[in-house]
Amino acid sequence: MVPVSVGGIAQSALLTDQLLVYYRQLSEGLLTVVDVETTGSRPPDARVIEIAVVQGSLKQGITHETSFVVDAKVRVPPTITRLTGITTAMVEQGTAAEEVWQALRSPLDQGVLTGHNLAFDYSFIQAEYQRLGQGFKRPEAQQFCTVILSRLLLADLPSRSLPQLVRHFGFDVGRSHRALADTKACWLLANLLLERLANTSDDALRQQFAEQWVPLRDAVKVFGGSRSDLQRQLDARGCERRTSRRGNRHMYRRGDLERLYRELHPQQMTLNLDEAGG
Repeated sequence: MVPVSVGGIAQSALLTDQLLVYYRQLSEGLLTVVDVETTGSRPPDARVIEIAVVQGSLKQGITHETSFVVDAKVRVPPTITRLTGITTAMVEQGTAAEEVWQALRSPLDQGVLTGHNLAFDYSFIQAEYQRLGQGFKRPEAQQFCTVILSRLLLADLPSRSLPQLVRHFGFDVGRSHRALADTKACWLLANLLLERLANTSDDALRQQFAEQWVPLRDAVKVFGGSRSDLQRQLDARGCERRTSRRGNRHMYRRGDLERLYRELHPQQMTLNLDEAGG
């Protein structure tokens, strides 16, 4: 029972078979792809200064596209200008923040919210609506992070950062670190990954997913108990272990973790997708 998450946002399935069901469902529905450019790394101290939204489905293609430079009444740090090209003058000439977020409320509430490292974009969107005295929350089953699926399907690549994937696949989207370009890149990547998944058998995907390295700290959240106890159980079974480059994070194969979970919690095998997402 291994969570697939970034920043605590589950990818709606805890076991590989549930994960396959979830990803295959995504190919049939509406995706709402988002990207934000911000003045820093964490809300509420930092603000959104640009946002883009692209909606569509694999069958219909893009059906809606919009982007805004957002006048959030803030100065843009020089480091952000160097990264994005967005200046304080551009922001001052942008659309008022309240107008932007009211205009985007309807599309952001539709489809499966999708992003590359979605936890980052989602946290900023939530913070901006909170500033307006509004809540914004999408069910975990309606959130899709392409970073996570990239790690499962593109494990052989040295990097799954969006600029690197744009270069690897030759996506013609314009300058990285601008909201519309990154949103289009994420849209193209989502299509590529979901089509690849649709054209691969369940058995082949199970084998591929089983090779994923999962941080022990993520597995503990689902297994319960202590990190050291879970590590002892895995090591006693001779499970392969890898240590992160910084040496402070142990990781185990998804397949080994799921086999242990089945042994310890056979009753949980009946979980459905909605229960897994919650």
